[in-house]
Amino acid sequence: MTYSVKGSDIERCWHVLDASGKTLGRLATEAARLLQGKGKPMYSKHLDNGDFVIVINAAMVRVTGKKAEQKTYYRHTQYPGGLRSTTFAKMMETHPTRVVEHAVKGMLPHNSQGRAMARRLKVYAEDTHPHQSQVKV
Repeated sequence: MTYSVKGSDIERCWHVLDASGKTLGRLATEAARLLQGKGKPMYSKHLDNGDFVIVINAAMVRVTGKKAEQKTYYRHTQYPGGLRSTTFAKMMETHPTRVVEHAVKGMLPHNSQGRAMARRLKVYAEDTHPHQSQVKV
């Protein structure tokens, strides 16, 4: 008989990832894997059994090549002609946490389950965070 995971069997842990000196894509894949729970032996595709992920030092993440000048983030204001663009370098100056959030969110499922996973991602620009009591040493 095959064992099926129930919602009551899910236990969520807290993981802290340090982004200082890491490449953006490699950090994002590690965070997305933890959020989805793919490393757990009881992984089930239809259930959200991932963990909480805290990313610290998001302001020190790096990219390779000319991506700092050439990588562009787009958003739309929902008004005619409202397409806005921002480069990676400008985004790192103003909102360094959004860079990591955007990269991780793109690697999660694009449905309600993925949005629930993205809510468990906590990103901070410096090395301090308010979740010290949740993280077990």
